[in-house]
Amino acid sequence: MEQMEVEKNNTQDAQGSIQTQLEESLKNLPTLEDGALVDGKVVQVTDEYVFIDIGYKSEGKIPVMEFAGDLPSVGDSVTVVLVKKNGRNGPEVSKSKADAKQMWKDVRKAFDEKGVVDGIISKVVKGGFEVNLGGDIHAFLPISQSDSQKVEKPESLVGVKGKFYIERLYSDNKANVVVNRRKYLEEEIEKNRDAFFNNVKIGDTVKGSVKSFTSFGAFIDLGGFDGLLHINDMSWGHVTRPKDFVKKGQEIELKVIRMEPAEKRINLSLKHFSEDPWVHFEEKYHVNDVVKGKVTKLTDFGAFIELEEGIEGLAHISEFSWTKKINKPSDMVKVGDELECMILGYDIQAGRVSLGLKQVTENPWDTITEKYPEGTKITGKVVKLTNVGAFVSIEDGIDGFLHVDDLSWTKKVKHPGSELSVDQEIETVVVECDPENHRIRLGVKQLSDNPWKAFADEYKTGSTFEGEITSITDFGVFVKAPNGIEGLVNKSNLSDDREVPFEEAVKKYQVGDKINVYVVDVNVEKEKAAFSVKEFKKKQQRDEISQYMSSSNNDGDAAFTLGDFIKNSKQD
Repeated sequence: MEQMEVEKNNTQDAQGSIQTQLEESLKNLPTLEDGALVDGKVVQVTDEYVFIDIGYKSEGKIPVMEFAGDLPSVGDSVTVVLVKKNGRNGPEVSKSKADAKQMWKDVRKAFDEKGVVDGIISKVVKGGFEVNLGGDIHAFLPISQSDSQKVEKPESLVGVKGKFYIERLYSDNKANVVVNRRKYLEEEIEKNRDAFFNNVKIGDTVKGSVKSFTSFGAFIDLGGFDGLLHINDMSWGHVTRPKDFVKKGQEIELKVIRMEPAEKRINLSLKHFSEDPWVHFEEKYHVNDVVKGKVTKLTDFGAFIELEEGIEGLAHISEFSWTKKINKPSDMVKVGDELECMILGYDIQAGRVSLGLKQVTENPWDTITEKYPEGTKITGKVVKLTNVGAFVSIEDGIDGFLHVDDLSWTKKVKHPGSELSVDQEIETVVVECDPENHRIRLGVKQLSDNPWKAFADEYKTGSTFEGEITSITDFGVFVKAPNGIEGLVNKSNLSDDREVPFEEAVKKYQVGDKINVYVVDVNVEKEKAAFSVKEFKKKQQRDEISQYMSSSNNDGDAAFTLGDFIKNSKQD
């Protein structure tokens, strides 16, 4: 009995001790308030919950979805919000609300200190995007502040993670935040550009991606800032289209060939990975060499011909043909044609080569005098009429010129169109052949004997003949001789009476009248003849006097009858 009593007393003492310890333990628990941020330790992780020891009577549990797939491990420290200290199943805690509280602190700090926060562009909204900053905080990103360049397709930015400046913060209690991504990107671009100019030297190799094209080349993204790959730096050879050498989005290596920090300009090159072909030009090419090339470009003044990659020359339009007048290069060649040409000259410093096409063919003017000596009769077609003559085709590319004065010995032709027409075939004779000036003169009248020479032989100065008046002008009267030669009776030579003016004297004449004239002068070379009516009458008088005197001498009464004769002549 005594032993049982002792055991009973011992049990009561033990229970009292436990109760005392429990009370002491409860007194030592931290003071927890609903809504407070509490650091807890993970004690268990299941498929549904993460159990957190916050130092209270029991653990809190958090749905695994609040960890967004990034589950903690046992022993990890996690900050939570004590939603309700004495919940139905123990303390109710929330990680998402803790994240939101912490995020608001970070947002406020970033706004006050002009710092940046991380976020994800979650969706397109009117005027811009919605950005998830975490902790159930969503911000508005205006489209104008969403990128460092114009956004063509807003959908392309959805899901992009980045850093954002807090542009405006309307309230600490709700998600009313405006952010700016462009400002951060531009600052990073400037940092990267400055680092590029500080660390990269001309001649260095850099990597970039093809961003966009222009007519003069392509822009290369070097890390948010651009370098220019000019069309002339894509290849030593001829480049017509930049897209033939690089593709949009393509990652390529390039040589840095020029940098202007003040202007923020960077020039890049593909061709500088290989040697300049002009370095060895004189080893391969010489003046008067006949070479093969490919037509790469046509202009109004000629054709560019590529001899090899990087070596391109110009064949001027004047060097296309020995004989033909070329109006457009496309009349003879086209882009892509492969042909032979001759090197006429070059300038290595300027990277220029002068080429000739006609020089690889025989020059017909070199043998033209042998082929068409003076006096050669040619039948050709009239190809062009001018005010002073006609061009007659002799052979392909070679025309002779027929002057209007060489159409007829006797007929005064004012315009060749009155005698000739285009495409008319005529017989001519080579009057002059001038290979040095590429000129051949033709004649039609030379096919027959020169009537002027025959006229001059027949009618010497002092001769007379009866001709026909062909025209009457203010300065005289034109008279045609029997063989067709025309000469002029100057108005001063129309009347033998000085008292009678030309205007009165000419009234008794009409075109078609027969008239006797005296030959004053005949110029065969100039094909001109001067006649006189006055001199004809004087000669007639002299002839009559001579005849009279001759007959009077026979009669022995010349003195008397001569005076009488003169008196009678004046009366006539």
